[in-house]
Amino acid sequence: MPNSALHVARTGLEAQDARMRVIANNLANIGTTGFKRDRADFATLAYQEMRIAGQQSTGETTYAVGLNLGTGVQVMGTSRIEAQGTLNQTGNALDLALEGPGFFQVELPGGGEIAYTRAGNFTLSPEGQLVTGQGYSLTPPIQVPAGAQAITVAPDGTVSATQPGQSTPIQIGQLQVANFVNPAGLRAIGDNFLAETAASGPADSGIAGQNGRGNIRQGMLETSNVNVVEELVEMIEAQRAYEINSKMVSSVDEMLRNANQTL
Repeated sequence: MPNSALHVARTGLEAQDARMRVIANNLANIGTTGFKRDRADFATLAYQEMRIAGQQSTGETTYAVGLNLGTGVQVMGTSRIEAQGTLNQTGNALDLALEGPGFFQVELPGGGEIAYTRAGNFTLSPEGQLVTGQGYSLTPPIQVPAGAQAITVAPDGTVSATQPGQSTPIQIGQLQVANFVNPAGLRAIGDNFLAETAASGPADSGIAGQNGRGNIRQGMLETSNVNVVEELVEMIEAQRAYEINSKMVSSVDEMLRNANQTL
């Protein structure tokens, strides 16, 4: 029994350590554009059934309750919280934010794989294409004419540019927004990018503001949705839970030492 209690307490220590890692990552990314906080989800490990409820206790009676001993806890997974972050005005015409569901689409180098992001801090490549800070092109690509004096992006993603000597802007492309049945199922691959998985379902790409997709806001960036106060409360809870499980290990160790000395 003491050895089993040691195992259970160990699983609690490992689970709370993983929870602290998730909290630390949330706090580390509090200033990351478009970042969505994660939450650690826990599940019980398998139970040892020593006696089943309803089992015969005598020839005429049955046990009203069973005898089930838990074997601990495990981290079942991490859930990404897709709540909208605050939209901050930047004044930069190439900064774009999504107000509502959806993701910008970016073509990754080396194979044409498409990644998805909420970070809209874009810039122009030397060739005049709208790209991410890493130099990855948006898809469909947006080519800005050389010498364009002003670039405007409508809420539906229509991109227009004003050329020298002309007063009327010309349309140069349209950004598309991708949506998913289960956006929490997307796989984080770093650099603010997410990748499609079987759990997320296929991307539903189209015009912003239609079929549940969010609108595009020019000159704004979406901040991280991490709330410092909430994370600090979570951190204190995880710390206390870790201390309790650590105390359990010490208590069981003392019980074993007393048993060894007595026997």
